[in-house]
Amino acid sequence: MSVKLLDNKAFYGYRVRRTVAGELYQEYFSLKKDGKRLEGRAMKAVEKQAIARDEELEAQQNRYLEETKEERCFKSDGSVRGISYLLKTEKSGNLTPIFQVGVASKVEKKTVCTSFSLNAHGTEEAWLKAVDAYARHKSIRKNSKLYQRLLEAKPKVAAS
Repeated sequence: MSVKLLDNKAFYGYRVRRTVAGELYQEYFSLKKDGKRLEGRAMKAVEKQAIARDEELEAQQNRYLEETKEERCFKSDGSVRGISYLLKTEKSGNLTPIFQVGVASKVEKKTVCTSFSLNAHGTEEAWLKAVDAYARHKSIRKNSKLYQRLLEAKPKVAAS
């Protein structure tokens, strides 16, 4: 929820703030009338207004995110945004090729980072594991066209 109670010299009331389609919406609901602070039912009514507005914005935000899910998964060059091919330097100094997944997880509500070694799994299996992890955290179904596009976007890497 993006409703916050503000109580300072400048303002007393609720602020609703959300970003929808790259545009910031910030609206204020005052808890003062005729210079006096509202209490009881009047205060609850303003709180309900603020929460209702936040729910409207959240619905718009979710609709936009769902509509643009596919285009937000890919960079302009066709590679997957959030999966990188890297050469990781081990403590021994050896370079290990990996697919690293770093995404904002819708499931865990935090940024997650994991990697899959091409040496340990082979290129195809490491890519499959990386896409599976990506899809799980981005709530993409395995039987969807988007999942198939992710699988097909495997970068060209040196044979392992």
